[in-house]
Amino acid sequence: MPVSLRALSYTTPDDTRLFDALDLSFGAERTGLVGRNGAGKSTLLRLIAGELQPASGEILRAGEVRLLRQAVAVPGEMTVADAFGAREALARLARLEAGEGSLDDAGEADWALPARLDDALAAVGLEGMEQERRVTTLSGGQRTRLDLAALTFDAPDTILLDEPTNNLDREGRYAVAELLRGWRGTAIVASHDRELLRHMDRIVEISGLGVRIYGGGFDLYAERKAEERALAAQSLATAERNLRSVDRQIQSAREKKQKRDAAGAQRAARGGAPRILLGAMKRRAEVSAGKGSDLAERQRGEAAEALEAARARVERIRQLHVDLPGAAVANGRKVLAFDRVTAGYDTAAPVVRDLSFEIVGPERVALTGPNGSGKTTVLRLVTGALQPMAGDVRRGVPVAMLDQHVEILDASETILANFRRLNPGDTDNACRAALARFLFRNEAALRVVATLSGGERLRAGLACVLGGTKPPGLLILDEPTNHLDLDSIAAIESGLAAYDGALLVVSHDDDFLDAIGVERRIALR
Repeated sequence: MPVSLRALSYTTPDDTRLFDALDLSFGAERTGLVGRNGAGKSTLLRLIAGELQPASGEILRAGEVRLLRQAVAVPGEMTVADAFGAREALARLARLEAGEGSLDDAGEADWALPARLDDALAAVGLEGMEQERRVTTLSGGQRTRLDLAALTFDAPDTILLDEPTNNLDREGRYAVAELLRGWRGTAIVASHDRELLRHMDRIVEISGLGVRIYGGGFDLYAERKAEERALAAQSLATAERNLRSVDRQIQSAREKKQKRDAAGAQRAARGGAPRILLGAMKRRAEVSAGKGSDLAERQRGEAAEALEAARARVERIRQLHVDLPGAAVANGRKVLAFDRVTAGYDTAAPVVRDLSFEIVGPERVALTGPNGSGKTTVLRLVTGALQPMAGDVRRGVPVAMLDQHVEILDASETILANFRRLNPGDTDNACRAALARFLFRNEAALRVVATLSGGERLRAGLACVLGGTKPPGLLILDEPTNHLDLDSIAAIESGLAAYDGALLVVSHDDDFLDAIGVERRIALR
């Protein structure tokens, strides 16, 4: 096997045990790593890459292993060629072409290198990119594509990809999927991108219950998970019923004994039976009661153990099912209208030109287009953060926006304080009830936003924006699923399903758009 983990254990610096005697192997196949944020997916990749050392156990690697990490800072002078480690090789070719090369240059020259670099860039959708271009001038999506091209350039034996499609547009996601589809080595991919996970040969799930392996891609994994959860829930319900039944039997036996004891005391008080006989009867009753008590305790202990075992098989994933106040957007009401809008940040080079569209009634609309096509500019026009250079933007209902960082929330305040600020007319009971619907109950509502995970922060944003007594008629979402794990995405999808206003969504996640019922797409070019 190219990569084998044997009895691997790892504890984080804050003493959180992520892996304990883990045995896992990866062959020449594509493996998708899934699990909640914080479960240890990125840590496992860094362990395999050798960036972290296990507390115990060993990692066996056959051949070269390379890791594509989530975006990191790069030196300002770094070029596209530097990303491939090709600066000196290209400089050697330049010297030879200028007639200034040495015999060593001539002996080591790789004349096919420029063409190979061009081919590698084209393979990830960066056709024609200048090899001298500085990396700091690239967008986040271009950076990821470049890193992926550099990662696979010399065909390492094993590639490790950590959320490779974050910040990529649809074309970029397709390029990553195509590269993996043709990969013949070992690929281990940590991702929440359901479309990408469909191209995997198997799924490895990391959770508090350990590591589970599922053959096939995401759809088969999701089907198996649903079956397992249903079976585990059924076993848990049976175990809970059995424990309640044992408790009822114990209580019934206790009540019968109390009645017998009371009757015996009455007989003793009336007299008529020899004292020695009464004593013998009492001792037999006590022995019998003791045996019955021991049996009852043993039965209850067995039932309680069965219940705990059933609970251990059930992942406590609280699904978000909310009942929201109505946004009262009538079917024929004009929610938003762009009339020949031109806008941008430089009058000489507008980002959006002559754009017109309407959203009518509680429509669910996706704003699509490649990175750089103007989607963020359009959203700023909708919210009023940017004014058009020409044309008209009309809003027929109140508007609220949630971006992937949920900047509408004050990170230094609690969830409850944010809710009160955004819904000043709601009573304290209404605030608490609204947050409870989004699973922020009691003390959870007093958590400071800065301490929340990405999924929790977005859920808190939805609670504060949609949970009030007067929710907005139009909700705008800007790449809401970036950096969220699969369970958080499912919770957000469930919350949005309860919203009856209009939606305008920017997302490259087609599964998410389908799940929230997007009916129409406005494509920017």
